[in-house]
Amino acid sequence: MQTERHRTNRVGWLRAAVLGANDGLLSTASLILGVASAHGAHASILVAGLAGLVAGSMSMAAGEYVSVHSQADTERADLEREKAEQAADPIGERQELADIYVERGLDATLAMEVATQLMARDALAAHARDELGVTDALSAKPVQAALTSAASFAIGAAVPLAISWLLPGSVLVYAVATVSLVCLAILGGLAAQVGGAPVLPGAGRVMFWGALAMAVTAGVGALFGTQV
Repeated sequence: MQTERHRTNRVGWLRAAVLGANDGLLSTASLILGVASAHGAHASILVAGLAGLVAGSMSMAAGEYVSVHSQADTERADLEREKAEQAADPIGERQELADIYVERGLDATLAMEVATQLMARDALAAHARDELGVTDALSAKPVQAALTSAASFAIGAAVPLAISWLLPGSVLVYAVATVSLVCLAILGGLAAQVGGAPVLPGAGRVMFWGALAMAVTAGVGALFGTQV
């Protein structure tokens, strides 16, 4: 039996990983550029970057956990409701499943036969998959999403933070901006490739918005830094 690989079974963790790394890289780089443009001391820049890494990682983890857990709660509630409906009206639920298969192109007789066989094997799983759209591959996994978001954010944030630690203040702004944009382009292109989308447009979008965010933050830092 040939096993086919599809991208949908990795959408959940890929989404969390890409968003986390992108946010970590961009937000920390922007924060560092803002503080540096305000003529902050080198130690202040490092503290700001480290604080951004820690706070951002925890925020991403908490936000992702709450969001995905809400989705998981909804899925569980739908499954419980479906289980009760099957117990109350199994014949009607079988007809409902058969109607779904008719809409997908099967004739009524074959659709009823398929529905009967699937419900005899696992009625709840059949309705979860074909009526509710809930499967093991696409089901919500809150802990996995939270850990993935936190780890990927920290990895992304570590790039501009490491540059700030290694380089002196005279070249820090240019180095952080340049390396961050390159990494954002790579990240956007990689995400597009894994997701099956065109690489160059994906990389270009991330670079454009990343450059805009860093430029605005640096501008704000330079403006208010001269007034403090």
